[in-house]
Amino acid sequence: MTELDKERYEHTLGVMYTAASMAMCHNEDIEKALLAGLLHDCAKCIPGDTKIKLCKKYHLNVSEVEKANPSLLHAKLGAFLAAKKYHIKDRDVINAIASHTTGCPNMTLLDKIIYIADYIEPGRKELPNMAEVRKLAFTDIDACLYRILEDSLVYLNSKNISVDPMTEKTYLYYKKQLDKEE
Repeated sequence: MTELDKERYEHTLGVMYTAASMAMCHNEDIEKALLAGLLHDCAKCIPGDTKIKLCKKYHLNVSEVEKANPSLLHAKLGAFLAAKKYHIKDRDVINAIASHTTGCPNMTLLDKIIYIADYIEPGRKELPNMAEVRKLAFTDIDACLYRILEDSLVYLNSKNISVDPMTEKTYLYYKKQLDKEE
């Protein structure tokens, strides 16, 4: 994968192996987890303006939030490239790549695994609550997902960074699912 720089390549291996470990723990298809983990950031190192151009070329919608922060497009564009460039036919793998940055309501187990593995892989810098989140990844995947969404929204809001509406939607969906109180 010449598209990844050294740091992104090491992160990708961490996600791939973390996803496989989580798949074993949660009885998910290990091959799918490995493949989605390997390709989840295949569009990450493409420059922002090029991401926008490619999305337009391939008729992928670009929201105002994504225009302002083209880095968010790497999941959507990565899912497209996984299918077209890397010939991935498995919709589960493609969908897991597409939802790994913002999440989405009613995520599949594979979607959750890739979303969480991207957040907790061993090379990630220590984030608040990381030890607890890593433990939850293997003991209560839905509580883990909710915790990451909650922590991400707190972080983005504290830094005054635009929040993708899908992240907010996903958070509210799982808040309701887990019956969390304000």
